[in-house]
Amino acid sequence: MNPKPRAALELALAVLAVAGCLGSWVNARSVVQVAPVIEGEPSTTSIAYYPPLLFLALLLAMVAGVLTVLALSRLRRSRRSEVQPYSHTR
Repeated sequence: MNPKPRAALELALAVLAVAGCLGSWVNARSVVQVAPVIEGEPSTTSIAYYPPLLFLALLLAMVAGVLTVLALSRLRRSRRSEVQPYSHTR
């Protein structure tokens, strides 16, 4: 596969992973009612987190980061090879 279309595909997958990460992060928390500690006191609210969705958000963020780094390095290498196709020096 040509480097530029593959890098574009990796960047598109990274954007999808970021969208999935944000969706998972937003849906990972919910507001719950907490019963009063002492009888007669009002109940309070708290935020509860759903661990599998938090894990999915972190996993998708990591995948997006890896795909972005791979795509950018692939684009940089393809640009370098276009400028100096047969250079043996670094």
